[in-house]
Amino acid sequence: MSGKPNSKPERPWFSSGPTAKRPGWSSQAIPHELLGRGIRAPEVVERFAEALRLTRDLLQVPTDWRLVYVPGSDTGAVEAAMWSMLGQRPVQVMAFENFGQVWATDLRDHLQLDPEILTARWGRFPDVARVDPAKDLVLPWNGTTSGVKAPAGDWIAADREGLVICDATSAAFAMPLPWERLDVVTFSFQKALGGEAGLGIAALSPKAVERLDHYTPPRPIPKVLRLRNGEGFDATLATGSMINTFSVWTIEDWIDGVEWGLSIGGLPALVARTEANAASLDSWVRRTDWIDYLAEDPATRSTTSVCLKFVDPRVTAMDEPARQALVKRIKALVEAEGAAFDIESHRNAPAGLRIWCGCTVDMADIEALTPWLDWAFETALAD
Repeated sequence: MSGKPNSKPERPWFSSGPTAKRPGWSSQAIPHELLGRGIRAPEVVERFAEALRLTRDLLQVPTDWRLVYVPGSDTGAVEAAMWSMLGQRPVQVMAFENFGQVWATDLRDHLQLDPEILTARWGRFPDVARVDPAKDLVLPWNGTTSGVKAPAGDWIAADREGLVICDATSAAFAMPLPWERLDVVTFSFQKALGGEAGLGIAALSPKAVERLDHYTPPRPIPKVLRLRNGEGFDATLATGSMINTFSVWTIEDWIDGVEWGLSIGGLPALVARTEANAASLDSWVRRTDWIDYLAEDPATRSTTSVCLKFVDPRVTAMDEPARQALVKRIKALVEAEGAAFDIESHRNAPAGLRIWCGCTVDMADIEALTPWLDWAFETALAD
């Protein structure tokens, strides 16, 4: 067994949410002037509106789409879309990882819509041939807990009748999104740009707005999930207005991240950083005989929340509780050394490791991480 590596990542944060702050981030760089001001003050509302404008620019959202804030991060944004829009047509949901399964459960048990659930085992993407363009569809674009992403969007019909509600929280700002094939795109601050948690954004296509304008759901909708008023889509939400009281600090921190993204070259630069990080990790996976990807098909392998499984015979012979215990030992070892934090797989996923490779991570830190993973694996097995 080799000894401890000589160098460590300068920023050892590899969590899949909240993710690492941008390089060079400092709390002192966050404007303080509006902290403590009323949430309806004109200056505050304008700051929230400015954040939407900058977000649109960085993410390259089509000009005829509307962006709105929703409480509850990406979860709140997906729920707001489902509660406010679904029920007019039959609905399908892709449940190939934890959050797709959550949306399926909510559709079935809470909205009582009897969805058709398109499943796949961990590490696989559902059969796209089963997608019905006459039905509404809910899916995660990137499975944060499985490391599986959607293939290119041409499997979604351009002339579809149904809406496509896309949970893009671990894809936005890191992967290209086929906007012309989607109708609702949701994401949260604490994923790809390392913002603070609590707020989500829903980007709405003209077709989604039309649904809100002309369809009244047959259910009461909690205030924090309402995208409609008495006349249809609540257009004031697209001007920076808030459903309830949001954190000014969170918005200022988000603006800091978005401005950083714009300053380094915009979306292409963010995608390039993400792909370089994933490629660096990939070179280690390919030369390492005890680990492999949970995602089986390279075409649907995530470049952000990279999920890894054990393939060493000493581990595959263990039962799942023993593998989970091994993960805890590896995590404890690297965290005690300050070499990496939060690299364990999601609690509902198979035992393994999960390394965030999104754009706020530096490739040099990925390169410095992998020797520590080798050391921790052998050390944990020897304990």
